[in-house]
Amino acid sequence: MCDRDGLFYRNFSRRTLLRSGASAVATLALPAHLAGLLTPTAAAAANVTLKATHGSGFCNMGMFLAKERNLTKADGVDLEFVVTPSNTEITTMFGAGLVDISMIPYSNFMTLYDAGAPVKIVAGGGVEGCIIVGKEGLKTAADLKGKTFGTFQADTLEVLPYDYLKKAGLSFKDVEIKYLDTSPELAQAFLVGAIDAICHIEPYASQCVIGRKGASVLSDGTDVYGKGYSDCVLAVRTPLIEKNPAAVKAVIKALFVAQSQAETDKTAALKDTVGKYYKTSMEAAIDASSKQPIVVDQRNQTKFIIERGQSMKELGYVKKSPDQGAFDWSLLEAVIAENKTLYDGLKLKSA
Repeated sequence: MCDRDGLFYRNFSRRTLLRSGASAVATLALPAHLAGLLTPTAAAAANVTLKATHGSGFCNMGMFLAKERNLTKADGVDLEFVVTPSNTEITTMFGAGLVDISMIPYSNFMTLYDAGAPVKIVAGGGVEGCIIVGKEGLKTAADLKGKTFGTFQADTLEVLPYDYLKKAGLSFKDVEIKYLDTSPELAQAFLVGAIDAICHIEPYASQCVIGRKGASVLSDGTDVYGKGYSDCVLAVRTPLIEKNPAAVKAVIKALFVAQSQAETDKTAALKDTVGKYYKTSMEAAIDASSKQPIVVDQRNQTKFIIERGQSMKELGYVKKSPDQGAFDWSLLEAVIAENKTLYDGLKLKSA
């Protein structure tokens, strides 16, 4: 557990990120333990290999299913996951151009876009599922005053509690913020009583409610943002969009297929991901997954994401809110036009 900047924020902290330009992002020197993860691999004979990073919540399930079920292969693309030791390093590697695509919280994307990195949001990942959990006796925002609060830096899991407290007339000055590195670490810190409250994603949030006697949900985000708010998005390096838009479309299409499959047979989707990607029981996963569904078409969340830029500014991570230039929905729209039956069959979407 730490309350100081993690690896990424030693290079791009709220103190230094504002002074970093695109060149700083592109020339980031990685630690040896990360560089070792990037050993070249031979691509399939006729396929393009795209390196990708991902998170650990249910908002990443579309990516996990695309990988496990080889949903991009038919369109000539192989997905290669680069596993990172901590959440902050996902942003580091994507910002440095060492991976092509990333399923990433919209807030982490903002830090890169604000620093001038050539990245775009091209599709959605998952919605909702950011949960504030408090220990026994904590029921309202006012109850958090003077308490320790665990989260990740520059994450949607930091933006929600910031907005939650602000709505109640409070601020981060009223709590003691503790920044941690990984999803299991954050959950464990709460479960063993080292932290009074946390903001976490599913399935970890539900684990925390069940695993600590008297714990309860203070907010699921809908009381602050309304239904269907964005959590994570699919972001792509702009050079890849320009050089190989077909490869990006293949990934977006695979995410649509994954969403359809998960909506049709959630149990099968969980069997392919629980254990390998989600360290939880099947029973807990079934309950948690309903709270953070896959939604690939998040065009209706553009305004919401832009508006969250104000909170990111107040937190000191960005100089300005993202603009429409942060988004490129054109490839998603092309995939929809080319796969109308698939799109029309989805339960959750913008249109």
